[in-house]
Amino acid sequence: MSVSASNLLFGQPVHETHPHLLAAGELTPGITAQEYHERRAALCHSLPPDSAVILPSSSIQNRSGAVFYPFRQESNFLYLTGFSEPDSLAVLRRTGDELGDYTFHLYCRPKDARAEQWNGPWSGIDAARDVWNADEAGDIGRVENLLSSALNGVKKIFTDGELTKYGVPTKFGNLIRSTAPGVNAAPLRPHVNILRAIKSPAEITNMRRAGRESGRALTEAMRRPWRYEKELAAFLEYQYQISGLDGQAYIPVVAGGPKALLIHYVLNNGILNESEFVLVDAGGEYGTYITDITRTWPNSGKFSQPQKDLYNAVLRAQRSSISLCRASANVTLDKLHQITENALRDQLKQLGFDTSGDAMSVLFPHHVGHYVGLDVHDVPGYPRNLILKDGHCITIEPGIYVPDDERWPKAFRGLGIRIEDSVCVGDDNPLILTTEAVKEVDDIEALRS
Repeated sequence: MSVSASNLLFGQPVHETHPHLLAAGELTPGITAQEYHERRAALCHSLPPDSAVILPSSSIQNRSGAVFYPFRQESNFLYLTGFSEPDSLAVLRRTGDELGDYTFHLYCRPKDARAEQWNGPWSGIDAARDVWNADEAGDIGRVENLLSSALNGVKKIFTDGELTKYGVPTKFGNLIRSTAPGVNAAPLRPHVNILRAIKSPAEITNMRRAGRESGRALTEAMRRPWRYEKELAAFLEYQYQISGLDGQAYIPVVAGGPKALLIHYVLNNGILNESEFVLVDAGGEYGTYITDITRTWPNSGKFSQPQKDLYNAVLRAQRSSISLCRASANVTLDKLHQITENALRDQLKQLGFDTSGDAMSVLFPHHVGHYVGLDVHDVPGYPRNLILKDGHCITIEPGIYVPDDERWPKAFRGLGIRIEDSVCVGDDNPLILTTEAVKEVDDIEALRS
């Protein structure tokens, strides 16, 4: 007797059970099974003949005792399979010289009604084959036997799984040694980074949705004064959820007054004073794609003159650098950092700052940007000295953080300002993914009128 997929339980949403989240053909929100196949095909085609990719899933992480964190799949595993369950292993085997010559093996937990009654549903081996399109699927509990067959004849393995720890082979390392004895392993990340760094139209659509709703939440937050940092943080997360996002992409920074000088202040438990700035670095995610936004505004809704002057100095530098986020500008992230720092230096001189010596490293201590995508700091290890191309997605986030000491003009001491947008590089124009978060002084003040 056949059973409709809509009457089954899976370990993650599928179109048949969650048509409000996934369109037909999608494995994750916005990303189709075809796109996942094309990613696997492109990766395998870029690797040497007789090579294989081995991707261990993430594990469930415990917060304390039996209390666990929400599961988050390892990013490269998710990027190449769309499968978001723990206790899984994916193998891609290059089988020929043509694009698309590969086999996809997915080993996961078999269905177990008793275990799922306690722990919630998971998808099972049949779904790995029928839904996630694995050519071969099997029981993760029998992975040693299955992997030996899958890796037969392989001459090189690409993986980022941990093979040793403190000089001792890990369980994963022993698995590789026993199933592919004598085969050399090399890092996978550099090869996947090349693919992940250039976003597809579907990925950009997901990031634009995350940016649009996150920006609207921030603008809504600016409409009223806040008494406590934690209330503002809770308001933003609630707005993400009711707007259709998956939730917050990272632990936000909600920093009142001089705490804005702490780049990654995430305690978010202080009082917000009406006369001070509040700096918020926060964003939601959609389909596991994120956008990264920072806004700084006066909690009173009205800028003082020193606040306005320093804020506009940062904003001018940010706008100028965003305008260069296009392939035709022929710039790198590192070059954009130099351009931004020079712009900030010129603006600060006009406000009476002495920018000699190490002044800029004190006032602007971080890089102007990073790549964004499935991770907040996306494609780790991907260089910042590469020319930006159509499809690169980055942040532009200049900031000025003025210590409270006599080296700096008195009117600006203790002020911390960062303005950050996520931007997708186009051929001739940037696409600002987070434009709904207002940032002009007049627009921010108008929200309270």
